[in-house]
This record gives sequence, structure tokens and C-alpha cells, in this order.
Amino acid sequence: MCSQAKVWLNKGRRPRLEEGHPWIYANEIAKTEGEATPGQLVEVCDHRGLMLGTGYWNPASQMTVRIVAYGPLESMDVAFFRNRFERAASHRTRFLGEETSCRLVYGEADFLPGLVVDRFNDVLVVQVLTLGMEVAKDAWLQALIEVFKPMGIYERSDVGVRTLEGLEERTGILYGECPRLIEIVENGLKVQVDIEGGQKTGYFFDQRENRAAIKPLVKGWGARSGIKLQERESDEGGTRLVPVNANGSEVSFPYWDGATVLECFAHTGSFTLHACDYGAKKVTCLDISEHALQTARHNVEINGFTERVEFVAADAFEYLRQQVAGRDERQVRANAKASGTKVDTSKPLAIEGRTWDIIILDPPAFAKTKRAVEGACRGYKDINLQAMKLLNEGGYLVTASCSYHVRPELFLETIQEAAKDAGKIIRRIDWRGAGKDHPQLAGVEEGHYLKFGIFEVRSRKEL
Repeated sequence: MCSQAKVWLNKGRRPRLEEGHPWIYANEIAKTEGEATPGQLVEVCDHRGLMLGTGYWNPASQMTVRIVAYGPLESMDVAFFRNRFERAASHRTRFLGEETSCRLVYGEADFLPGLVVDRFNDVLVVQVLTLGMEVAKDAWLQALIEVFKPMGIYERSDVGVRTLEGLEERTGILYGECPRLIEIVENGLKVQVDIEGGQKTGYFFDQRENRAAIKPLVKGWGARSGIKLQERESDEGGTRLVPVNANGSEVSFPYWDGATVLECFAHTGSFTLHACDYGAKKVTCLDISEHALQTARHNVEINGFTERVEFVAADAFEYLRQQVAGRDERQVRANAKASGTKVDTSKPLAIEGRTWDIIILDPPAFAKTKRAVEGACRGYKDINLQAMKLLNEGGYLVTASCSYHVRPELFLETIQEAAKDAGKIIRRIDWRGAGKDHPQLAGVEEGHYLKFGIFEVRSRKEL
């Protein structure tokens, strides 16, 4: 006979569990039978006593039960975790091919709520977010070693959400050898990851496919500068196509057809690397953190892109506003000159007022709670509005939000409001979420956190 405690759910609750959501809140529970031990498994049934699944119990958490199986389960032992990890590995192999570095385990979406595992070559970095996974640590650690055979396993459970589970934050080596700096390859590019000091587990794999999605944007800008391909005789005989400027001189710069790009909130410079790899003429890599920019500089250097990248340590909001102010001041002078008004050129422009062909905005989450949504939307509107003003005509805005509480339709509405206030017409080119190593469990809106869009931006007055 099963010795597990039993949880009975309210009759009038919304059937979220049946719809695929693995969390059970305290106010959904009518009663419990038996002695439920925090962190241990309990049987979950509806008001009629029909079994719905098995989950681990934590009365100190708002999410009192998290489902790990939709039938009976005696324990989360090594065999249980081995089975789950093998399934997770099979999914990544199918959709990522030979990629060695990726998110291996994505919590609820891999039917392991509270456990996140990222792989950086042969080192695994784990985050333990819940009491249930903390209690099962010995089992999942042994299963990780058996299934993935890593050189080392490092823990980055230094996240505030653990306090809601009654747990302290913790970091450190769990197994083997774990060098702090690891060089991985993403989409053919070298990226250095700091597993100890980097954000979250050290790197954001969720934007892998999105970073590659900018490739079609980066080339095709030479004509704007008056450069075109012309057939000319070659030294070996015959003819060849060469880039020629408006004066008829051959252009020797190999990236003459590339875009000028600004990446804000660059972190380790991953979008910068992709833009350079796809042929960008010049990239401005901006982040407020000097530590992040040091890593970005290293990544640019090891990929051979140093000559095409400039680094700016600044607050993105302030930087964008300053460039808009400089652009507006430049426009005022140009209008005055065109109308025959005398312009005082002895006074230098306060700000350069630069513009770009592509601007990339990939900020951290602005809304950690529902109450923060209104302020977050103001922030998203501000940076997108300023960016649209700084795009060259027909340029592309690449913008993202990782705030779960800002739902996709609200984020899109915010971008549209920014376009209206900027006097722009935008065309949506692409709209995506997280990559395939971050699968989305139907019925779990919390997993649909990342919104990523590419928009062509044009001025109303030019159409």
C-alpha cells in the first residue's frame, strides 16, 4: 500500500493541471491525507479522489506542489532522473544536431520543475530552484554524471527565488573540474563563458536561433553609399565584378556592403559577433557593465573582428537619448542652412548624433512582478522609440523582451506605440520566442517569457 500523503484539490478550481500546468497553488488544495513531508512526493487527486499525478510538496512555497509525474511515482531516484535526462538529451540531439553547448534541462518543460542544466562543452552548470530538487540532489547528481559523463559540474544556485522555497543561495563545484572560463562555439563563432561570474549560468542560450536570424539584414547597404558592382577586366584575362564608388574608383574595403550596427545591452557581445560574421561594416557594442564589455572584447578578438567593433560603456537609455538630441540639433542646423538662416558653426555639436542601419535591443527583464509591468512598458517604449529615431531610413530594429509578465501582445503593442510617437511605419519581418533547447510546455504561460522581433522602420514623411 502506498505510504505517500495525498493532496485533494478543490472542486471549483480551474483545471490547470489537466491542461498541462504542473504547479498547484495552496488555494487550490482542499485537504491533505497523511503526513506530507516538505520536499517529498505526494499523490495528487481531484475532489472525487481520481488520481491526477505525483508531485513534491513544500507548504512554505506559494507553489505548494509541483508535478513530476502524471501517475504514481514512489521516488525521484537515480533511475527516474536518468530516464528524464536521456529524454532531454534526445530532444537536443534531434533539434540541435552536433551542438555540444546548450540548455540540457529546462525545468518544467523537461518535466523536471526546479532544475536547470546548461552544458558548456564538457562542463555542466546547474541551478536548483526548489526544495524538492534540493532534497533529490544526490539522485540527480549521480544521474547527470552517468548520462552526460561531464568533466565537471558547477552549481549556480545564486538566485533570489530560492528564498521563497526556504533555501539559501549557493554556488560551487559539485563534481570534477570546472574551469571558470570556458570557450564554446555557437553558430560557428567562438564565445568565452564565465560560469562563475557571468549572469545566470554564465550565458544565454535562449537567443541562439534569434542571433542567427539577423543574417539577412546585415548585407545590401553599399548602394546607399553610392557603391555598385561593375564588370572590369582582370589581370588574368576575362572580367570580374568589383565594387566601385560614385567616382568610379574601386573600393578595397571588404565589408563595403555591410550595415552599421548598434547592439545595446550587449552582455558578452553575442549579437555583435554574429553581425560581424555576417559582414557588418561597423558595430557599436554597448553595455553598462565593464565586466561584460571585457568579455565582449575578448570574444571579438578571438573571432578576428577587432577592427570593426567599437565598445561603449554607458547606460543604454541615456546613450540613446543623447544621440537623438545630437541628431535633432544637427537637423535644426541643416534646416536653418537650407532656409538661408545664418548658422553659428563656431559652437560644436554637444553630441555626435549618430545613426545606424540596424539597432539591436536585448535588455534584461524590466518586470519581475505583475506590479512592475506598467513601469516596464514605459521602459520598453522609451528604448524602442529612441532606437527608431536613430535608424537610417529603411533600417531594422531588432528588439526583445525577457519579462514574462509583459505578455507578447502587450510587448508588440508597446512597440507599435513607440513607432507612432516616433513618426514611423514599421513592418514586422520576424517574431520569435526562445530556441529549441528551451521548449515551451503547452498550458504553462510562464515558460513563454522571451519575445523577439525584427521590424523594418520607415518614416511616415518618406512614404
